[in-house]
Amino acid sequence: MNMAKEISTLNRLSPAQLRERYAEVFGERSRSGNKHFLIKRIAWRIQANEEGGLSSRALDRARELAADSHLRLNPPPLPIAGASPSGAPRSRYIGDGRLPGVGAVITREYRGRTARVKVVEGGFEFQGEVYRSLSAVAKTICGSHCNGFLFFNLLRKSA
Repeated sequence: MNMAKEISTLNRLSPAQLRERYAEVFGERSRSGNKHFLIKRIAWRIQANEEGGLSSRALDRARELAADSHLRLNPPPLPIAGASPSGAPRSRYIGDGRLPGVGAVITREYRGRTARVKVVEGGFEFQGEVYRSLSAVAKTICGSHCNGFLFFNLLRKSA
């Protein structure tokens, strides 16, 4: 009955108190602050301490499964967020059929001036500065937010 009372009191604890209790029971800090997760883990550990953990048969089976698992020796390469192989920031528009290829120049007449934007690997170059989106370039040109594809008349996908 003592174990049941102890587990039922977990619901009344705050997440900070549960993290403290987790540290007491497991001997290490929890990386989670999720109340329901902490309650389940602490309750499991209290029961395991009181009634015994996994049976030796279950532990042997777990070791057997781990030994037979097919593990990758080399993990797949992780792409660095926001970077291209050259180290320049990648544009989110790579492969977008509405845009011409890298090196192309998009032009737009606006209030008597011609705006020329070059498509580069990291985004869009306008007046020596690289922008991540066409909308950012359009905002610089006209002074207010607008859709870059609409501003540069690139709404239709190219064939």
